[in-house]
Amino acid sequence: MTFRGKHLLGIEPLSSDDIRSVLDLSDQYVDLNRGPVKHSEALTGLTQINMFFEASTRTQASFELAGKRLGADVMNMSMQASSIKKGETLIDTALSLNAMHPDLLVVRHPHSGAVNLLAEKVNCAVLNAGDGRHEHPTQALLDALTIRRAKGRLQRLTVAICGDIAHSRVARSNILLLGKMENRIRLIGPPTLMPAQIDQFGVEVFDDMAKGLEGADVVMMLRLQKERMDGAFIPSEREYYHRFGLDAEKLAHAKPDAIVMHPGPMNRGVEIDGVLADDINRSVIQEQVEMGVAVRMAAMDLLARNLRAAKAEGVWA
Repeated sequence: MTFRGKHLLGIEPLSSDDIRSVLDLSDQYVDLNRGPVKHSEALTGLTQINMFFEASTRTQASFELAGKRLGADVMNMSMQASSIKKGETLIDTALSLNAMHPDLLVVRHPHSGAVNLLAEKVNCAVLNAGDGRHEHPTQALLDALTIRRAKGRLQRLTVAICGDIAHSRVARSNILLLGKMENRIRLIGPPTLMPAQIDQFGVEVFDDMAKGLEGADVVMMLRLQKERMDGAFIPSEREYYHRFGLDAEKLAHAKPDAIVMHPGPMNRGVEIDGVLADDINRSVIQEQVEMGVAVRMAAMDLLARNLRAAKAEGVWA
């Protein structure tokens, strides 16, 4: 497997071969996780620290479970009660943690670029669990694994990403990954929720669900990121659902075998109809959660291999 990264900070630095390596190893971990003994020794003897400066349910639990299944010593830090709240800088916190000699640091932070800055200050592998509006690489990788397993391939598909594109790090990482894998990407949403200069991303932009979903293989819905909004971006949730919420009538414009995705948490009746979200014939939302554990196991495994090799050669700094 070819994966030479020191950290996993975003999709942008990854090659298509890097992406395939993560997904191929993830497939092996899916099998492990579905078996009677869900344990590996890939991270035995290593320490994993999870630092979440933003609240999270799926991502934090997924990383914790992934580390424990790989045999790591896992520590979750409650950043809401940390020294950051007492005025300590992110860099000072990073230096203090670095003195404890962790091997893997998983970080979620509300500010774009904060995880990259932290990675420059520590002597361990850093995984970005989401930073501001910037990136969420493991979410894009688990989405890619879900798509590949459902559709049998990850190339030459038409993928519609719908909703709050402007505030979504999930959208950004998926646009980057799906573009690298030669897919046709459509973004659907109101103009107020589209980022500036979106035409430079090599995507098609629609403000009409029927037109945007026409012939789509994959329909990926996004949550309204109200916590990142500083104004009125939509008239009302009711009006938003009427125009951009996914229901059976709108989905009928996509291909008959199109799959429905959502990174969670879902707002039923706002961005997606609850019945459709639970439709086992169309929705792969629960599969996304399952794939998340496998992808995070694979990512940490590959980074740990590189970490051990580099330290054995005395080149890790």
